[in-house]
Amino acid sequence: MKDELGALELNKTWSIVDCPTGINPIDCKWVYYVKRRPDGIVERYKAHVVVKGFTQIEKVDFLKMFSPVVKPTTIRLVLALASMKNWPLRQLDVNNAFLENVYTALPLSIASNRPNQYCK
Repeated sequence: MKDELGALELNKTWSIVDCPTGINPIDCKWVYYVKRRPDGIVERYKAHVVVKGFTQIEKVDFLKMFSPVVKPTTIRLVLALASMKNWPLRQLDVNNAFLENVYTALPLSIASNRPNQYCK
């Protein structure tokens, strides 16, 4: 949890503010899981703060939704081209994804210190 909160603070993901009138803040929760090596040995325990976006109501809490996703066919095509042309390949992992202008409840680990405040 400390690593996740540290990454969010380091990247200036949010600012803690009072929620404006007419805005319904979205609740959030911690999700925990175990990352294992291929042989099954526990590598580390991970925690992520996730926003419960499914609680939002279309045209009340948001107007548009967009989630870019690459189709598997596109990935196979790019890999085939790279192989045929001897292009170097690089891998990228995005550790944190950010939204703009969304108000959420504070994670429970810091909410008790700041009553009636939210993350923007």
